[in-house]
Amino acid sequence: MNILLIFPIILPLTTASVSLLFWRFRRVQRLLGLIGSAALLVSAVLLLKTVLDQGVISTQLGGWPAPVGITLVADLFSAIMTLLAATMGFAVTLYSLGTMDARRETFGYYPFFHFLLMGVCGVFLTGDLFNLYVWFEVMLMASFVLLSLGGEKAQLEGGIKYVTLNLTASAFFLTGLGILYGMAGTLNMADLALKLDDIGSSGVITTLSMLFLVAFGIKSAVFPLFFWLPASYHTPPVAVSAIFAGLLTKVGVYTLIRTFTLLFVQDTAYTHSLILIVAGLTMVTGVLGAVAQNEFRRILSFHIISQVGYMIMGLGLFTHLALTGSIFYIIHHIIVKTNLFLVSGVARRLGGTFELKNLGGLSLTAPGLTVIFVISAFSLAGIPPLSGFWAKLILIQSGLEIQSYVIAATALTVSLLTLFSMVKIWAGAFWREPVQQKEARVQAFPLQTGSTSQWIIYLPMVILSILTVFIGLMAEPVLDLASRAAGQLLDPSAYIATVLVSKQ
Repeated sequence: MNILLIFPIILPLTTASVSLLFWRFRRVQRLLGLIGSAALLVSAVLLLKTVLDQGVISTQLGGWPAPVGITLVADLFSAIMTLLAATMGFAVTLYSLGTMDARRETFGYYPFFHFLLMGVCGVFLTGDLFNLYVWFEVMLMASFVLLSLGGEKAQLEGGIKYVTLNLTASAFFLTGLGILYGMAGTLNMADLALKLDDIGSSGVITTLSMLFLVAFGIKSAVFPLFFWLPASYHTPPVAVSAIFAGLLTKVGVYTLIRTFTLLFVQDTAYTHSLILIVAGLTMVTGVLGAVAQNEFRRILSFHIISQVGYMIMGLGLFTHLALTGSIFYIIHHIIVKTNLFLVSGVARRLGGTFELKNLGGLSLTAPGLTVIFVISAFSLAGIPPLSGFWAKLILIQSGLEIQSYVIAATALTVSLLTLFSMVKIWAGAFWREPVQQKEARVQAFPLQTGSTSQWIIYLPMVILSILTVFIGLMAEPVLDLASRAAGQLLDPSAYIATVLVSKQ
């Protein structure tokens, strides 16, 4: 048994379970949360190193061989996603230590945070569609609690919308699972990849794939299934918004890429062309929604939708370069978007509001925060030499290579509108003269230079900013990693062989 595949699931489960035993002891929960997230990060680094050295790895739980047993499997794509999840978990945990209120900490913030990380890692590492459904539900329950924790009216309203639409997605997913099992007699993804090719009726499989496209499309927040996201992501505390923005929609994108490269490849002229159309519409509607907003987190929430369009653009184009661009874009976006939400939280603490019209002068009062924002915002907009530039360049180049000029032009136009909305935040919150606040400033943590809380809050933002700059300036190794991962997706023979011959 390859124990490294179990650690990203067992570690957050253990952290959450032990934290529940100290329900009323905030300091213990905070310490456990930090240790658990650090341990998860170490295990994810070791997992990626092992996959790089050995290739695809797999294990079967319970002593049952595939396709009967519970399969855990990691190729480069899933190992990369697990490392990103662990990195964001550690960064947001640090940020939470300086920003999360005592009431939420006392009532289970850290346990449910780690249950969420367990669900996310389970999605990335499972090799079975039914267990994928199980991990989705674990993730959904934990995220609903985190979204609603505190019981504020806006949170509860956003939480109801969030859970209702995600339960709808689960219903589509479960329906698809039932039909798929009836057709193939298995839900092991490696086994399905072989058996679906042997089923004669490709039209039935294509129709079935639409159920999965809707289910995973809701979770990814693609057009026209995205409206739950901007209605909910701006309502909880910033730390919760940040981990949601960084990971949850990317879980949906991951499952889309996994299933539409491994399973549903019988009629790519139809399925992937449809995905490409959805990608373009998602880009446009998301960025137009962002341009129309005047509240920091709502702008960022609409940008999540827009950027998801870039991620599935590579899947729609379905070439090696395009999938490389998608994976590179996911790496870039998870880091940048998480950081922008963390920045919004500090801006709110300094200015007392998320409304741009009531903010101003942050470039004078918080120069460090200004630098962090500029790095992340310019990267999101695709300004060279930051990470977003290379991600968009690869995707646009892949579109031009196969003469998909419309999607390439769409990606360029949306990038300009993204820059416009980032400049809008810059002008309203940072560059403009300070605005006299009507509401009291929030002093949930001290803002004096050198204060412990300030360094705890700024440290994760600085780390994520350094990663953004590093990926931009040292793009070649990241590009090589993404290219190797894309190669495994396009040629899943190693994935299939590893799963079907692995023993406990």
